[in-house]
Amino acid sequence: MTTIQLVACVGMIAGFFILLNLSPMEFTDRVFAKLNDKPRSLRDEINEATRRKKKSYLRREIAEVQAILKVTGRTAKFPVLCGAALLFFCIGASIAIMMGNIFLIPVMAVGCMFLPFWWVKLTAGHFKKDIAAELETALSIITTAYLRNEDILTAVEENIPYLNQPVLNVFRGFVSRVKLVNPDVTAALHDLKEQIDNAVFREWCDAIIACQQDRSLKTTLTPIVSKLSDMRVVNGELENMVFEPRKEFIIMQVLVVGNIPLLYFLNKDWYHTLMHTLLGQIVLTICAAVIFISTAFVIKLTQPIEYRR
Repeated sequence: MTTIQLVACVGMIAGFFILLNLSPMEFTDRVFAKLNDKPRSLRDEINEATRRKKKSYLRREIAEVQAILKVTGRTAKFPVLCGAALLFFCIGASIAIMMGNIFLIPVMAVGCMFLPFWWVKLTAGHFKKDIAAELETALSIITTAYLRNEDILTAVEENIPYLNQPVLNVFRGFVSRVKLVNPDVTAALHDLKEQIDNAVFREWCDAIIACQQDRSLKTTLTPIVSKLSDMRVVNGELENMVFEPRKEFIIMQVLVVGNIPLLYFLNKDWYHTLMHTLLGQIVLTICAAVIFISTAFVIKLTQPIEYRR
């Protein structure tokens, strides 16, 4: 009966979308925009600006994901991500409803809603590591060429065939701008600095800009590029350190969730106590909350280390 009512509710919601001529993507985009830009008092804005008061967790997650999508060139996918978050919200709530656990409904709904945001954060870590690895190679060969000829345009142009994406498009655009649009190398370097969100790359661009005025400063370029190698080594050691704890965390989560259907085959009385009594439903709710909260902390603590000036 609960399943039939749930299906009827889904059909009714779909009918409202059709009658109002409203697409799910447009609806979710407006909902998340409203959550992120809700009216605040002047005191709240001052407290957030001075960091006396933190933003809510949802607003922080949305802002962080928007920044990640902007850096990775996937800004257009934010409405799709919002739609996926709303879909997972409904799926989580539906699972709890079908289990007949009222306490579990908000936990499953909110926890599942954050799954697409956590996925973006995980993929962003791999993207940044790939960018850093490619930058290490690109800046190294360009710096070597610049130390030899003292002309950044020639150094970049002669090494274009050896660069890979996404760094290739950035330096190819730099060459095209200087040769075809505006020959001002310093202005082109300022624009180049904003193309990649990497602190070492921006420091290298600042050093190249300074070298346009004083060529003797080119000796500072090699130590800057070596920072990328240092960060790669540090991240490699960090990855080895967190591999075992992360694996144990995943195993513990699988055991906690897997014990629920296992109880059905081992002892049906225990299963009935866990699923259909008040105390058992509260225990399930606490377990689900702990799983989602611990997952958020694990994702936050296992992100790659970035160099900051």
